Amino acid sequence: MTTQVTDHRGGVWSIAVPIPDNPLGHTLVHLLETDRGPVLIDTGWDDPDSWDTLVAGVAACGFDLADLHGVLVTHHHPDHHGLSAKVREASGAWIAMHAADAAVVRRTREAEPGRWLDYLLAKLTAAGAPEDHLTPLREARAGGRGRRLPGRRAALPDRGIEPGELLDLPGRRLRAIWTPGHTPGHVCLHLEERHPVLEPARPAAAEAGAAGPGAGRGAGGGTAGGRGRLFSGDHLLPGITPHIGLYEDPDEREATDPLGDYLDSLERIGRLAPAEVLPAHQHAFTDAEGRVGELIAHHEERLSGLRALLREPRTPWQLAVAMEWNRPWDRIPYGSRNIAVSEAEAHLRRLVKLGHAERVPGSDPATYRAV
Repeated sequence: MTTQVTDHRGGVWSIAVPIPDNPLGHTLVHLLETDRGPVLIDTGWDDPDSWDTLVAGVAACGFDLADLHGVLVTHHHPDHHGLSAKVREASGAWIAMHAADAAVVRRTREAEPGRWLDYLLAKLTAAGAPEDHLTPLREARAGGRGRRLPGRRAALPDRGIEPGELLDLPGRRLRAIWTPGHTPGHVCLHLEERHPVLEPARPAAAEAGAAGPGAGRGAGGGTAGGRGRLFSGDHLLPGITPHIGLYEDPDEREATDPLGDYLDSLERIGRLAPAEVLPAHQHAFTDAEGRVGELIAHHEERLSGLRALLREPRTPWQLAVAMEWNRPWDRIPYGSRNIAVSEAEAHLRRLVKLGHAERVPGSDPATYRAV
């Protein structure tokens, strides 16, 4: 087993924790040194090889697992939250997450067997999925095989992460930024400290008042000049557009707008203009503002393209089939088609909210057209 660990300087490390059978390859779990001990940002997928890699990675950063003080989870997806229970069991560390995603974790753990299959069946039927796609789900339900969601063994968080909160991490200035879109409770974490490499050191006189806890890690001086570093989770990635689909909530009473949430969150991060972004996948990068602009333009172009497709009334399923993906529709795996339909529906909701599309009155399954 080869453990890939990167020292980002200033008491910040990343550990590449593998995701089994996934083209993303790995999750970058970040370790942040504090005066109470190291804190992890995310944990990685619940898998034996992933666990061994995480343990070896923490050791390569110079710590034992028992030294861990806490875990900050950017969002509830299993490649981020999956190993949290094992980390807490091995170290006693607290687990913190935004309330909206903590509710998803609780709902998943408490759901009756088969509830998620029922939800998925109802959602896909309403979206116009064909019978050959629905049949395997119906057979699984009839056979009593409840949908086993990955991540069910992940920990229930014991702390919340409040938007705008300066987290209680002695010696560090780490502020939570709520960035919904990819999930309802996704958070980015802004390290409000001088970048130890990208920002020039201040004159000695200015440094005199910066001594104290964490100063040796480049902590003093606030955000002037470099605007610090951003742990961006899946919100902002250098070469990937994160999935924006409907939030999974069987009890949803009001139509949410995940794509609108995501675009608003992107603009907030663009205005923040951190000196460097440390994402959960791929690699660290600079020019957050430029990447934000690319992602906003991508979604604007996609919305325009979907509006053109809706000159012919289509169900969400038909729209997903007509959309451009990274491979032809007939080569998209069964489970990934469900994700694609969810993304089509998120874009539809945005178009409806903007007044660019509407549901055809009386249509069943729901059919939409451009306005």
